[in-house]
Amino acid sequence: MQSSYAEQFQRDMGCTEAEWLGWLPAAMGDSAWQRSQATAEATIGAGKLSLYWQVMPPRVIALMRMPVLRVNFAFQGLDADARYTFMKRFDLYMQRGGG
Repeated sequence: MQSSYAEQFQRDMGCTEAEWLGWLPAAMGDSAWQRSQATAEATIGAGKLSLYWQVMPPRVIALMRMPVLRVNFAFQGLDADARYTFMKRFDLYMQRGGG
């Protein structure tokens, strides 16, 4: 988890698009949102979050292949505290662990 979040940033997620779409509703929480193709828009208080993602070539390390989904985040009308509050929850729902 980060200590702050810029208005716009990009992440490479180690998941397939199908996995991402399965996790997205819970990660959005109570925020109203809509998806269209490889984009989603969420209303967060008086502001909004626009997401755009694209499937990238898998990351290959020796014999291991990991899916890569590049996700762009663009906030509008949210101050640093509101972005942090939303992303703290979002990141917890997107976090995956091994074992």
